[in-house]
Amino acid sequence: MSDTQSDGRRPVFAAERRQRILELVRANGAVSLRELAQSVHSSEVTVRRDLRALESEGLLNRHHGGATLPGELSREAGYAHKVSLESAEKAAIADLATALVEDGDAIVVGPGTTTQEFARRLTRHAELAVVTNSLLVAQVLAGSPRIEVMLTGGTLRGSILALVGSAAEHSLSGLRVRRAFISGNGLTAERGLSTPNMQVAGVDRALAAAAEEVVVLADHTKIGVDTMVQTVAAEQIGHLVTDDGAPGDVLDELSGRGVRLHIARI
Repeated sequence: MSDTQSDGRRPVFAAERRQRILELVRANGAVSLRELAQSVHSSEVTVRRDLRALESEGLLNRHHGGATLPGELSREAGYAHKVSLESAEKAAIADLATALVEDGDAIVVGPGTTTQEFARRLTRHAELAVVTNSLLVAQVLAGSPRIEVMLTGGTLRGSILALVGSAAEHSLSGLRVRRAFISGNGLTAERGLSTPNMQVAGVDRALAAAAEEVVVLADHTKIGVDTMVQTVAAEQIGHLVTDDGAPGDVLDELSGRGVRLHIARI
């Protein structure tokens, strides 16, 4: 069985294509369906069929947005890897999410490369108070005299350049702000937002608890993906800002649970 290439390349046989898919997932830990289809020069329908076959052999785990290696529920990708992924989607999500911030707001912002992009756009606002456990977010905002930045305490988690632990959670316990802008490693209607690490999850919960409303920033590779530790249930999420590559069935389920959707067009 092979796929005929319309641009003159030789046909790619299923076994060869699946081996390449497996190599990509092994190299990156998690790869989106769109990235896999582009890399092996096949349709998403074909790649989805390949993923089903590879999953049946126990070689990877299939998700709505792509694939991960077995055991990836407990694996946390580092900043250096994540910063290069889905950069156009993250920028578009950040642009759209900024509309949920008004001058004079007090907000909390969690760690992640998407929230870092979001923070870059906050510099357009005046008289903001931003509480964060992310060194990346704090660094982006450090040069903005009209934004007051407050860092939590805590222990540095180097892989994501964020402060975690009981000190970080305690510093958030007495706060009340308008909105929390947080990310994560996966989002499903059944379990809501999740992350592979218990310490990260604890601070994410504290960030969410400090806010009147929770806004999740997540590109399409996170939608339909479930990781080990739940942080925020779907019913507690007020808004989801994602991109148009997100699977429609999961978005419909989230909407049915009261989540307001904001879809960035790429």
